[in-house]
Amino acid sequence: MLRNGYITFILCVCCACGNDTLAPKPRAYPRVVFPAKSYQPFTEKYCNFSFEYPQYAMVEKDSLFFKEKPVNDCWFNVKIPTLNAEIHCSYYPIDAKNTFDKLRNDAFTLANKHDIKADYIDELPIRKPDGTIGYVFNIEGGAASPFQFFISDSTHHFLRGSLYYQAKINADSLRPINEFLKVDLIHLVNTFKWNH
Repeated sequence: MLRNGYITFILCVCCACGNDTLAPKPRAYPRVVFPAKSYQPFTEKYCNFSFEYPQYAMVEKDSLFFKEKPVNDCWFNVKIPTLNAEIHCSYYPIDAKNTFDKLRNDAFTLANKHDIKADYIDELPIRKPDGTIGYVFNIEGGAASPFQFFISDSTHHFLRGSLYYQAKINADSLRPINEFLKVDLIHLVNTFKWNH
């Protein structure tokens, strides 16, 4: 009787399997529904400049920096909650302590810290007709910040920005979001103006 039970069990298993080979399903990433591109002006009184940022984003002034007050009142984040992204922006007045060369070198150093995880870093210069200069750092690969920039008039003002995600970094799954947000960041840089 026990032998008949084993034979029946083996036959059931063989019939249930059929001729198909079992294989795990490939990994898939959730579908991202991107909002329509539309921009609004940044005209906060605590900063001496303006630019355009996405309608689906919000600006939040920094109140703490490592549990202390930020170095300048003009430190803020452009938050994009639907994509779990933030653009951290920090402004420095150029003075004897924070010279243009020091701030520029710091921006390059901070961008190059991502070189460990990055496939490569494109350094794209910014030169605007009003004398504004800077660099955009397009960081490809598994880096924590895929896009950084700095903008300056080289004599009085210096602004640095970095894109970060509030999620685990996976270069493949974030690629479409990076491409979408890079358009917004380039728009921010292109519409940037100092309020002299």
